Amino acid sequence: MFDLDPGKLLVIGIVALVAIPSKDLPRVLRTLGQATGRMRRMAAEFQGHFMEAMREAEIDALRKEVDAAKNVLRNPVELDAAFDPLIEARKQMTEAIAAQTRLSPKEPAQPATPEDTPDKDTLSDGDART
Repeated sequence: MFDLDPGKLLVIGIVALVAIPSKDLPRVLRTLGQATGRMRRMAAEFQGHFMEAMREAEIDALRKEVDAAKNVLRNPVELDAAFDPLIEARKQMTEAIAAQTRLSPKEPAQPATPEDTPDKDTLSDGDART
């Protein structure tokens, strides 16, 4: 605020030594220290009140969000269809079945029978499966 660097403080100190008599200097310094302490306490108190107000504002915002969520859950009529997991699962299964029938040939593939698969004994050494 006042931008007091060490050089300016030194000049102020020298002027104070010259302007203030030596017998009054301890009283002036004590008064200056007390005033500085009061200003710091006031600044800390202001900052504390400000931070408390910010926390209360955050809590109020969170409380409003929670109340809105409670209201949506209490009134199922207001729920969107996207929130219903059964409808979403049915939709996905229907899409998967439709995609499967579009991709599969007209005749369903026959499952492999044990007669169609070669035995381990009949495979050559290069074809052996482990």
